[in-house]
Amino acid sequence: MAVKRARKLAMLAKIEASYGTDANPVGANAMICRDVTLTPMEGQEVDRGLYQTHMGQQGVLLAAVHVSATFSVELTGSGAAGTAPGYGVLLRACGMSETIEEDVEVEYAPVSDAFESATLYFNLDGVLHIMLGARGNASFSLAKDSIPLIRFNMRGLLVPVADAAMPTQAFAGFAKPVIVDNANTTLALHGIAAAIAESVELDLGNEVVYRNLIGDEAVLIVDRLGSGSAVLEAKPMSVKNWVAVAQARTRGALALVHGTQAGNIVELACPATETGRPTYGETDKIRNLTLPLMLCPDEGNDELVITVK
Repeated sequence: MAVKRARKLAMLAKIEASYGTDANPVGANAMICRDVTLTPMEGQEVDRGLYQTHMGQQGVLLAAVHVSATFSVELTGSGAAGTAPGYGVLLRACGMSETIEEDVEVEYAPVSDAFESATLYFNLDGVLHIMLGARGNASFSLAKDSIPLIRFNMRGLLVPVADAAMPTQAFAGFAKPVIVDNANTTLALHGIAAAIAESVELDLGNEVVYRNLIGDEAVLIVDRLGSGSAVLEAKPMSVKNWVAVAQARTRGALALVHGTQAGNIVELACPATETGRPTYGETDKIRNLTLPLMLCPDEGNDELVITVK
């Protein structure tokens, strides 16, 4: 009997027309992904707690059974300005709207109602796991000398697992990534137009819950508290006094631009970022400073906006 190869995995994703109804994604809806961890039966074990005339295991009943998955997608453009990137469907399932300006840009911004959901297929070398009604959270990682990534943490409704042929994948909307470095990446933070940074982490901060009630079963986004961190090269207080900024609870803009070629530019914008208590560290024997970040809304539903150009 043939073994199942760990790296033979195909993932498909498509927005659902109605919640929890299979959108039937096909090979054209394939995702370029990595670091995939699939939990096919998330949930609780309920002990029956029976009294009996002898000791021994009674077994359990399973409750709140659903599917969860975590995986990373490369943070890139789509290859053409004004065309949605392939991972756009996943951002939409994480509580973000999609606004397309043809031939110019695509913008993703948080929403606080009318959340979309997606159908996700995970084919593990011929074994198909389907996740319906999927919603989740997205976080962004840009570190020097690395490929920028979006980390997704998704939950969805359980569907019986079955054998299925691997799909023929077509990766539309995924440009080739470029490394995070001085040539490809710029950061402006709290008035510093060209901040020197080792890394930036941003987390949309969705709170996602699975509920199986009498009369309804769903995965819901119930809250959002954006956060993050930035590791900056330490500078004199005359450049920026981050201790004073944290004490005053001053809010300022964060703007990170990655990529230089049209069709492969991604901008992350946070207009009202608060910084937490800074801590010192070092890299290559150079002093650095780690700043916790709180991503606050400015006018509402704008605390983390992604623009793909």
